[in-house]
Amino acid sequence: MDLLNALVDKGLRREVPTREEALAVLATSDDELLDVVAAAGKVRRQWFGRRVKLNYLVNLKSGLCPEDCSYCSQRLGSKAEILKYTWLKPDEASKAAAAGVAGGAKRVCLVASGRGPTDKDVARVSETISAIKEQNEGVEVCACLGLLSEGQAERLRTAGADAYNHNLNTSEATYGDICTTHDFSDRVDTVQQAQAAGMSACSGLIAGMGESDADLVDVVFALRELDPDSVPVNFLIPFEGTPLAKEWNLTPQRCLRILAMVRFVCPDVEVRLAGGREVHLRSMQPLALHLVNSIFLGDYLTSEGQAGKDDLAMIADAGFEVEGTDTMTLPEHRTCGGPAAEAEAEAAEEAVSGTAETAGVPAPAEESRRDLVAVRRRGAGTDLPPNA
Repeated sequence: MDLLNALVDKGLRREVPTREEALAVLATSDDELLDVVAAAGKVRRQWFGRRVKLNYLVNLKSGLCPEDCSYCSQRLGSKAEILKYTWLKPDEASKAAAAGVAGGAKRVCLVASGRGPTDKDVARVSETISAIKEQNEGVEVCACLGLLSEGQAERLRTAGADAYNHNLNTSEATYGDICTTHDFSDRVDTVQQAQAAGMSACSGLIAGMGESDADLVDVVFALRELDPDSVPVNFLIPFEGTPLAKEWNLTPQRCLRILAMVRFVCPDVEVRLAGGREVHLRSMQPLALHLVNSIFLGDYLTSEGQAGKDDLAMIADAGFEVEGTDTMTLPEHRTCGGPAAEAEAEAAEEAVSGTAETAGVPAPAEESRRDLVAVRRRGAGTDLPPNA
């Protein structure tokens, strides 16, 4: 396909595709799917070889969030029967993190529900970061605490946080449909605060909330403009007890097309296969490794993932290798300021200013797998050992 050849050439040169090209990837047929995966896989291998970075989530504070994000089991008014607990102590969080590191995780992601941290919360998380780094040499720590206030990003960076995660989730035009207690610009501002403080920015999206192809392209181009170092791609986990419980819009094939589109738009960025992969990709998860270079190991915040040992076996069986702490994840030009930055910025600006054709919301999947949505009952906040 001329489209795929053009996208591979652009990806190898770190050039952003047009919006029309990104939409065309999402519109490809199932007959073309393996060609799409193979093409995006060439771009992935150019910048990341066959390495897979493992990340491990520690939910520091679960549930009882005052925000009304429709997709979230921890939201205000959620009836999902998830674990609910207040802040883990630093030693408890460090112990949980150690399980993930022992399983091969290179990065530990510390997450807390809520609109954003108080200064006391930042101090508490700073202690936790210190405890984790003292006991796990070489591990990266990413904080995900919600919207940041002035000076908090700098305090987290001083405490040793390597990265900060705050997802854009969906397009600016449709953000108000999934959340009313904050807006899209609040999220953009927090990502920019993290970058200004010297932390690596991590920001991604959630697919499967009823959005159109155009919405997906919009949020990925918005992410490209923000230029985070890592882009997690989540697939909606439709928790019973949340407003989006009936949104089963994804097939494994559509998930792969979405991941390929993200890889083409963000060729040299850490693209992470995040929440919902077991639910929606199912037996096709190994194919996704040809598109992403990062996954979460084990469980998520409020839901269970597949067994950590199965994650490791999947990576090995697919012919990939776990990335070690002695290996730099990102290509050198992203960490050292590579050449042609001005030209790349101009290309990105031109692409973002393009006009996308209107695309409809995809048809729902024929058969939903509600049996694959399992609420987390082990690990952080419980007396049971974690899945790592």
